Amino acid sequence: MPLPEIGQTAPDFTLPDASGTPVALAELRGTWVVVYFYPKASTPGCTTQACSIRDHRADYEQRGARVLGVSPDPVAKVAKFVEKESLDFTLLADEDHAVCEAYGTWVEKSMYGKKYWGSTRSTVIVDPEGVVREVFPKVKPAEHDAKVLAALDALQGAVA
Repeated sequence: MPLPEIGQTAPDFTLPDASGTPVALAELRGTWVVVYFYPKASTPGCTTQACSIRDHRADYEQRGARVLGVSPDPVAKVAKFVEKESLDFTLLADEDHAVCEAYGTWVEKSMYGKKYWGSTRSTVIVDPEGVVREVFPKVKPAEHDAKVLAALDALQGAVA
């Protein structure tokens, strides 16, 4: 399944957060939501990206945006990642990768000649009505916040 298209309703989901509490996208209507998919907790690129989002939390809050990180890790691994890196935003465990599949981020990968399935690093911005407004496929961790925050500024300027 491909990444969602701009203008379509974002696929709804409910996933457990680091404490096991269910978080539903539908319950966040009325808020801008940044859904970012990352391959694996506590790996170098994912740590860089998560810590950068943590460090830019005020920038997201200023724009009224809620950030949800989604990985195919189990709740316990997500919880350990949150604690180790003092992450103060919501990370969700998509252990059966159903949400990754629904968003088109669950793909066959290859490393050192070995093929395996995993999540690509991609981000989707969802508007307060639940509509996809921007999609960033294969985003680089160091560039993520600048691109997403600039897109939120442009989108919110266009909406206002």
